[in-house]
Amino acid sequence: MSTEERARRIGLNEALFRQVNEQLLDVAESVRPAAEPLELICECGILDCAEHVRMDRDAYERLRSDPLLFAVAHGHAFPDVEEIVEHHDSHDVVRKRAGEARHVAELTDPRSA
Repeated sequence: MSTEERARRIGLNEALFRQVNEQLLDVAESVRPAAEPLELICECGILDCAEHVRMDRDAYERLRSDPLLFAVAHGHAFPDVEEIVEHHDSHDVVRKRAGEARHVAELTDPRSA
């Protein structure tokens, strides 16, 4: 698999997990108090990842304000396609580097429609 194809697959996997977390947020808003932390899935590029991350809703909204940011479990970053920009207790925040993964992240952002 080429480097570009690998980056594209990582980007698509992360975009899928981001979309699932958007749906989890919709459910949480209807059944959980706003002050309760969100229990989300890791948004890494590993398709069968089952790790969870926790964050409050304000932190989640800050994350979603930039289509290049994703919340991943510790150790789940891919340094060749993303850089860690924040460390938290349950997760790291990564930003896509230039290239195919970045392009996919921008194209699949559910909030930029």
